[in-house]
Amino acid sequence: MARLTRKETQELTRARLIDTAKVLFLAEGYNATSLGQVADAAGYTKGAVYSNFADKQELGLAVLDVVLTERVEALLTEIAPAESDEQVLAAFTRWAEQHIGDVGWTALEVEFAISTRHQEDVRLRLAERRRGITLLLAELLRDRSEALGLALDGTPEDVATHLLALGIGLGVQRAFDPDLPIDVLVDHLAQLSGGGAPSGARVS
Repeated sequence: MARLTRKETQELTRARLIDTAKVLFLAEGYNATSLGQVADAAGYTKGAVYSNFADKQELGLAVLDVVLTERVEALLTEIAPAESDEQVLAAFTRWAEQHIGDVGWTALEVEFAISTRHQEDVRLRLAERRRGITLLLAELLRDRSEALGLALDGTPEDVATHLLALGIGLGVQRAFDPDLPIDVLVDHLAQLSGGGAPSGARVS
């Protein structure tokens, strides 16, 4: 078996640190988790953390990107087989029930944004990230609406902004009140696509 190159070893170390930090940040919280704890749990020294990340904020951003990628991939997997607007809404409902209001994810997003709000470089990267998420959702909406022959009530970018704003607000509320139904988000998506909510998708 060929030995790993220095670059490959560093990439594996970085990936393991991110995975470990993700578990700790989601379970214990961003502020409550130190870089030393991340290093210990991953089986490295604290120096290894600083060899891969300039500071805790950079590691936090890397974790947020991984978590977001996982959630987006889960959504794409759900809606990929959909062949009608009703099936898209049903698939989105399944995804939303599982992920919107996830305590670890919601707390991490909010805690990180609040704790780094005075750091201009981080704020700008979060703003860029927000725009990227909006464009990604807009592209998804555009592709699915064209494939299914749906007419969106507004530009894909505007619809994506509305859905994200509503979804984030609903997610924060569901984090402390998980019984709060997601009907309002599903209904809004149905209205924006000119369709109706999927039969049996509502949560009482």
